[in-house]
Amino acid sequence: MVIGACRPLVRTFGVGALLWAFLCVPDTQANHRDPQPHADTAGPSVLGKGREIPGAPFHVYLGTGAVAGVSGLDAVDLDAAVQTVIDTFTIMLQHRADYPRFEESLAKQALKQVVIEPVVINDEGKAFPFLVARTKEPGRVILLISASSLKDTGYLNHPDALMPVLAREFQWVVSKADTTPKAKPVAVERNLQKAPILTDEEIAGLSVEERARLLQQLFDTYLRTVDDQKSLDGQSWYEVGNSMPISPTHADSTTKLYDIRIREALQKIVRDPAFLEQTPKAVRSLLNGKVWNVAYVKIDQRDWATRTRVLSEEKAVVVGKRERRIQPAAILVNVHRPAAADDPFYRETQGLPMGALSADQLAHVIALEIHHNIQEKSLSGHTAQDALTAPR
Repeated sequence: MVIGACRPLVRTFGVGALLWAFLCVPDTQANHRDPQPHADTAGPSVLGKGREIPGAPFHVYLGTGAVAGVSGLDAVDLDAAVQTVIDTFTIMLQHRADYPRFEESLAKQALKQVVIEPVVINDEGKAFPFLVARTKEPGRVILLISASSLKDTGYLNHPDALMPVLAREFQWVVSKADTTPKAKPVAVERNLQKAPILTDEEIAGLSVEERARLLQQLFDTYLRTVDDQKSLDGQSWYEVGNSMPISPTHADSTTKLYDIRIREALQKIVRDPAFLEQTPKAVRSLLNGKVWNVAYVKIDQRDWATRTRVLSEEKAVVVGKRERRIQPAAILVNVHRPAAADDPFYRETQGLPMGALSADQLAHVIALEIHHNIQEKSLSGHTAQDALTAPR
């Protein structure tokens, strides 16, 4: 019995009938709360054989979490979630050329199945609207979708509204399904003990010149402006205001160019009083040790323009003479990506790829990224999931 066969029962007999109908069909057993985010898994436990989508190599399932009934959803909500997801994929298949990551996942048959759970929880106990999990089959993943989130965000029965959101998830589908060996990080030296880490109160009392000197001291001991993978080595670069990529003259010339531009942008952030007034969290975070890496990167598997990655609690570091314990963050700027329409700095960037921004534009981009996203990684959407799939 497929999920679709139970839809009349949902409307007539309610959730009990729906679950009984599903439970009459053998399950595919698995643990959907994988304690090791990168571990292979057989997949979540599902009800029934799933719903087919014409033209799609995967089915849509309802997860066995629906049995618990603790999410505040009724059978009508769950039924609507399944149908909304199916309708959304149906439209995406009709316009697949408009969604290159989705198209890529179809070509690679990367998505094994879609599972709708009342609530999607990661291994840290945090709820997410979507989550991608690897399977024991190399190159194949499972997409988990939270029915509660679909309801709370108003997407139930609105596939057109869900479509761009769901399409964005396929950068993680493609990335997690990728079996290409990841680049190994380059050893980065930091003098944690001598890093001049100040409190927010101390930073508030600094003059412009004192903030600039403190930033320079952090450059010398703690704050790095090149990514650990040296991902820009040998890559093309942009002239300011021009979206045409230019081949480098030397293997490390692009890396050096953007290292300089990042430092210029950070100096503007700590010097210009407007940043202290409009994005004070960015100024504080650059000077109090919360940020230890700001860098341009080249990550083709990601469609974002900027990202904040915060180390987990178990990877926290002890910094400075006061031995302050910090979960440091990396602020990454994806060199070839333009800003998305919902990025806070979208208008500032004028449709240019991030690598074509001036130091002034870049300063605003970095300041807004830090100001909005410098928090515990588990609190902010894909900041957590993105960290799990970072290039290695």
